[in-house]
Amino acid sequence: MVHFNNYINGNWEKSESNEKYESINPVDQSVVGSVDQSTINDLDKAVESAKSASLAWKKLSGAARGQYLYKAADVLEENLEDVAKLMTLEMGKTYPEAKGETARGVAILRYYAGEGMREEGDVIPSTDPDAFMYTKRSPLGVVGVITPWNFPVAIPIWKMAPALIYGNTVVFKPALEASVTAAKVFECLHEAEFPKGVLNMVNGDGAVIGERITENPDINGITFTGSDKVGKVVGQTALGRGAKYQLEMGGKNPVIVTKDADIDKAVEATISGGLRSTGQKCTATSRVIIDASIYDSFKEKLVEKVKDIKVGDGMQEDTWMGPCVSEKQLNTVLSYIDIGKKEGATLIHGGERITSSGLENGFFVQPTIFEDVNSAMTIAQEEIFGPVLALIKVKDLEEGIKIANDVEFGLSASIFTTNIQNMLTFIDDMEAGLVRVNAESAGVELQAPFGGMKKSSSHSREQGQAAKEFFTSIKTVFVKG
Repeated sequence: MVHFNNYINGNWEKSESNEKYESINPVDQSVVGSVDQSTINDLDKAVESAKSASLAWKKLSGAARGQYLYKAADVLEENLEDVAKLMTLEMGKTYPEAKGETARGVAILRYYAGEGMREEGDVIPSTDPDAFMYTKRSPLGVVGVITPWNFPVAIPIWKMAPALIYGNTVVFKPALEASVTAAKVFECLHEAEFPKGVLNMVNGDGAVIGERITENPDINGITFTGSDKVGKVVGQTALGRGAKYQLEMGGKNPVIVTKDADIDKAVEATISGGLRSTGQKCTATSRVIIDASIYDSFKEKLVEKVKDIKVGDGMQEDTWMGPCVSEKQLNTVLSYIDIGKKEGATLIHGGERITSSGLENGFFVQPTIFEDVNSAMTIAQEEIFGPVLALIKVKDLEEGIKIANDVEFGLSASIFTTNIQNMLTFIDDMEAGLVRVNAESAGVELQAPFGGMKKSSSHSREQGQAAKEFFTSIKTVFVKG
């Protein structure tokens, strides 16, 4: 069993608490590994380390900072299979998906390494003919990074890589459920030999370590991905002391299937978008809004395809869907299924915990489909974060978009149609930060801005060059001889 200490000032340091958190394999509840349980003093020490390293790091050229990211990418790529295997063991994602996510982490590091060679400002004409005016970017300083368990490689890297390339230092707190995988990634970053203090990691409960990250006066910016409930607290605390903050939170993502859609493609994308990763994606499809004229045909094909899904240990080659990440998450999913039944939705597939031989100790739930769902029901309004699809029948696209928008969230949405006007109407009228046409709702490219509308985010954007807007401040320079 592997154990990781905190990572502070370029060293693996034991926590003051002398306590550890054991991470559990959701397939059989065996212990995968453990990490130190950090104290507030550990966190403050990490922040002090990051602050001390900040000036020298930001003085490096973007190209020089990029070389560290290139090296980190190479090390992570060399360890790709080990990281992916650990991810599968720790949080249940299938091994092919885990390898894909780790490869994406490599690509993100290389993308932002290249950003170190891009322009950082603009020349602006001055009304004074004898003056020169331009803008440049300044880093925030120390950035606190708080991430969830569902993408333990990609999300931390898509936050840390831009923070670093734009001249910030980092204090990172991963979700405990994925803390061993996160520490393995930091082991790769350690091998890339970043200057001491530039990267720091502490583990612990969000109510202790996460809260202190939001409160520490030397943390200048906080980037958070997680639940909307916790995100609100992070934002309020950061705002109260004047720190910059970025929140990416929940989703209740629809796919609309019009009467002219390719039904087979729509079915495949609904299953992939809604059930892969056990539905544990913020962009996962949870509502399927279908034109009444094709509803029965779509439903029949969907149920038949879902029946063929193999649920089990993600390390097995034929497994398509793994377990929920924890018993707590499993119980949350099962509770929403019960609510759906009680509120009058009709369960047409799944809906039970899987306890068959070999899986009885795991946190497995059947892929689940409800119909007779209306927009007022809880399963049509709240994020379940599990493999549950709610089918909603509508008379036309106008009603479909109205129902799609009838939630507090606005992260991603997709439509299946062959009609160009339908596509354009959907693109214009859908209240979501990511809209996809003839593609599943879950799918984010690293070079493109990502973020939500309404309660899904704080209205900033991650990834691509848009990340620069959060991790830097614009400085306007006026020079006169």
